[in-house]
Amino acid sequence: MNRNDDNEQVAQRREKLRQLRASGDAFPNDFRRDAHAAELLTSHADADTESLSENPVRAKLAGRLITKRIMGKAAFAHLRDESGDIQIYAQRDALPEGVYNEVFKKLDLGDIIGVDGTLFRTRTGELTVSVEQLRLLVKSLQPPPEKYHGLTDVEARYRQRYVDLLANQDSREVFRKRAKIVTGLRRFLDERGYLEIESPIMQMIPGGANARPFVTHHHALGVDLYLRVAQELAIKRCLVGGFERVYELNRNFRNEGLSTRHNPEFTMLEYNEAYKDFNDYMDLTEEMLRQVAIDVTGDAVVTYQGKPIDFASPFRRISMADAVCASNPDLSPEA
Repeated sequence: MNRNDDNEQVAQRREKLRQLRASGDAFPNDFRRDAHAAELLTSHADADTESLSENPVRAKLAGRLITKRIMGKAAFAHLRDESGDIQIYAQRDALPEGVYNEVFKKLDLGDIIGVDGTLFRTRTGELTVSVEQLRLLVKSLQPPPEKYHGLTDVEARYRQRYVDLLANQDSREVFRKRAKIVTGLRRFLDERGYLEIESPIMQMIPGGANARPFVTHHHALGVDLYLRVAQELAIKRCLVGGFERVYELNRNFRNEGLSTRHNPEFTMLEYNEAYKDFNDYMDLTEEMLRQVAIDVTGDAVVTYQGKPIDFASPFRRISMADAVCASNPDLSPEA
């Protein structure tokens, strides 16, 4: 799709929104769903045509319209909510008068709709909602990314993350796994008596890592402040203050390189415990990573980019000197 086609679609969608506003409430907020797509498909996966006819299953769903195939007086479409996609079937004679022609047929892909209907199976066996009530809840002004290729531009995916989430199921799954990882890290440390703290993000003196800080100005105090580059010093001060196990899982900022692997704003976990040394920290870290892997994936062996990563086996431990020498045969640890 070229830019002119895109602009024309946006103009058409804006005109439809103008008409909606002129006719009344363009953004109704009184539709209440009672089901999600995935749970509906899962809970009735074994239901056949006969059982659905004898014991009708009614459901109210809301989500984005992602496909639409009109065939005269009837149409198939797919609705997507947070849990997944489900097919819907709309017939002119099954909907209230005028809804099929004046609402459904004018819907654009990306519009958010609410449907109320009963489940049935199509000739191909797909579980589908036969729509009896349909409402447009939100008019989408921008056309969604092309169906089959999605959002492929890497920079656009990072700058417009919401569009990336809309277009790519894998991106939504990354968000879910990240949330589980964060929850798992906190649970692991909390269960072992660590206290979570929140240290200042704006600091008078940046420290804790060798990195260039972001600089801002505090007008009331008339001084420059720095966004922190690490939590380490604040964590250690808590130990000085009397706490013996503390951690912080929060944002740090480093005004340096920018790539898909290096972001100036990132989340870091820092933890410290009194009366422990680096061997104790290695034990704790190994145990923590193993447990979080199990929490997130259900297994201590995780597959990443087609390769297994074994968190179950004891981690190999090697000194920095030995690691450098292993990659540089001409060097020795004594050199």
